[in-house]
Amino acid sequence: MRFGKRFDWAVAGLAAVGLMGAPVAPARFDSGGAGSGNGVGEKHGGPDGWRLGEPVRYENLTVFPVLSNSNADTGEFETLDQGLASGDVLVTEHGADEYLHRSRQGDVLPAPQRGGGAEVNRLVLINRGKKPVILLAGEIVSGGKQDRIVGKDRIIPVGGAPLPLDVFCVEEGRWTGGSAKFAAANTMVHPSVREKAAVDADQTKVWAAVRSGTVATPRSSAAAGGHSTSTVQAPATPAPRISAGAVNGVISSEAPSQSYRKIYQSPQIGRDVDTFADEMERRFASATAGLKDESVIGVVVAYGGEVAWSDVFASQELFRAYWPKLLRSYIVEALARPGTVEKASLEDGRTFLERLKGHIREDSEPGVYTWREIAQGHYAQIELDALAPTTLTLHWMKVLRNS
Repeated sequence: MRFGKRFDWAVAGLAAVGLMGAPVAPARFDSGGAGSGNGVGEKHGGPDGWRLGEPVRYENLTVFPVLSNSNADTGEFETLDQGLASGDVLVTEHGADEYLHRSRQGDVLPAPQRGGGAEVNRLVLINRGKKPVILLAGEIVSGGKQDRIVGKDRIIPVGGAPLPLDVFCVEEGRWTGGSAKFAAANTMVHPSVREKAAVDADQTKVWAAVRSGTVATPRSSAAAGGHSTSTVQAPATPAPRISAGAVNGVISSEAPSQSYRKIYQSPQIGRDVDTFADEMERRFASATAGLKDESVIGVVVAYGGEVAWSDVFASQELFRAYWPKLLRSYIVEALARPGTVEKASLEDGRTFLERLKGHIREDSEPGVYTWREIAQGHYAQIELDALAPTTLTLHWMKVLRNS
């Protein structure tokens, strides 16, 4: 699979225009969240200044481009994949024999660790580059005794001591490996798995979602506390193309350690993902080609008639950096869900993008970032705010929860 493939924004003028019809027609909306009382509106970025473009559809997947006429400068930040690829970021097993620390000259050197051993849900990260590093829940780091996924959105500042990093395992059986170091996987787990890490923070649920392909139980927007304006009612529900049986078959034949990357890079599943991704990339590029004063900074994602996910960033550049692996994660989810002719409407997408006003949990590192989760009914909303050099919402994620 071509998980590292970069999205080619220059293809906007290709013959794919005929696949989508009319170009994006930005839809203005009022989220009504300015008075939410959580202070979010005082930051740079947020749903109050965003617009939705017309939906991009293929099979049971619908992607709504999120547009903004304000494109923040995020050049001061680096993604995890970029940092691992360049060597600016080092990740190793926690408690391994070779532990990372800084010398007085700032070099990273191995040092013996006293007692303990590698831990399933803990790694160690050090940022020796010149930029803060962004971590998103669900990103895979590959290596060590088993692949892991980042458990929580956060920012890693420049310098400092080796940082204990909470992670989740996506390889239930394997606990062996030659090197303690990790590399960029250029892969994001699909939303059903990502939710269990980012919102539930539950290792058992993460494993269950990997095994089953998806844990989603489609519900109507009205049942989820929203408004149902879906345009077509499906007379039947075709079976998903990635079933629990198919996933288990790949596990038993090709990936007995339940490696996430092996499962979804297998010949049985990988070809479907690549074909799907090529078509969606082409349609999305065509649909967003005519923008003048606005930039694409994120997406709202629906499966059939159910709007279920969103990933929005502070800038077009950040969105482009994450888009290839995000798209493939959405596609794996789409393939694991039942096929349907029901489609989410533009109004469904606009409703989903409204701010939540429920229970708030926060975590922060002074002067670096604030992480905020807002829960309301079946929904969870997570915001990652950078606190320097200015207060800025780097990543905004909203989820229709499956449990």
